Amino acid sequence: MRLGIVVNVMGSEEAGATTYRLAAEATSLGHEVWIVSTGNLSYDADDTIGAFARMVPPGKYSSEKYLTVLKGPKAINEWITVDDLDVLLLRSNPSVQRAWAQSAGIHFGRLAMRRGVIVLNDPNGLSKAMNKLYLQTFPEPVRPRTLVTRSLSRVTKFLDEEKTIILKPLQGSGGTGVFIARSDENHNMEDIFESVSRDGYVIAQQYLPAAAEGDTRLFLMNGLPMRHKGKYAAFRRVRTGDDIRSNIHAGGRLRKAVVNDTMFELAEMVRPRLVEDGMFLVGLDIVGDKLMEINVFSPGGLGSAHKFEKVNFTHAVLDALERKVDYMRYYRRNFSNVELATL
Repeated sequence: MRLGIVVNVMGSEEAGATTYRLAAEATSLGHEVWIVSTGNLSYDADDTIGAFARMVPPGKYSSEKYLTVLKGPKAINEWITVDDLDVLLLRSNPSVQRAWAQSAGIHFGRLAMRRGVIVLNDPNGLSKAMNKLYLQTFPEPVRPRTLVTRSLSRVTKFLDEEKTIILKPLQGSGGTGVFIARSDENHNMEDIFESVSRDGYVIAQQYLPAAAEGDTRLFLMNGLPMRHKGKYAAFRRVRTGDDIRSNIHAGGRLRKAVVNDTMFELAEMVRPRLVEDGMFLVGLDIVGDKLMEINVFSPGGLGSAHKFEKVNFTHAVLDALERKVDYMRYYRRNFSNVELATL
């Protein structure tokens, strides 16, 4: 299998990141894996999609060794033809990129689909999910009560109704710019609102008491909870001290997840839309009986799930990709990208 992975910047992530775990495991299994940053894609004069890409020499790799070699002088740097790949994984996060790069992977991924490259998650589906409003397109019972606005007065009224709310920017990730507001406390709402709204719209969200116990990330693959060797790919994130954020980038701690029927019900409720949008690999962030976020761009944490469940979930992902490549060969590329994404 010839696999390309589009990232924000080559080698910028930690060795334990899901992207490099997948790349290391695929290389160790004998697949050809190319890493491409969003700034190194091109539409060439011969009507093909090119990319300046980097690959490590064939061999057996841990994710740590893989990233070390990828950043070092032994890495292979070449211009490749993206159209010749079997699979292109879009693993760049648009919310943390410069404006010109935010949708680069999506646009070039669309062009690669014309030549029969399997592009995952589906670029047209990803274009619908460019900000957190994507969550509002799912059934109301799965999500907290939410206001999206740039009006301070509407946020203040929402706070009066809910008594406790979470404020965060519509764009962004990693738990940055997240505040909690309570109607019975003295706080400068104008300053908080100004900070959160600096770069656009504000999300004001119902506070869920269950958030005090952290959240659970449950992975979906092919539209269903990912299960490998009898274990589900999931882990918990628990906040530290008085910090309302359980996100690991904000200091949250990892714990083993207990996957329950409520989580399965949530997964089933969102499955039709995710399948319709061609979402192959997804991370659901669950608090109590609600979804706080649906990560479709670069869902991370498979290594954390591996740590607690003692199962290498990257094997399940690569097995699924190999099957999709086989399907395309068996049926002479007779599936749409959206159909193939969740087969």
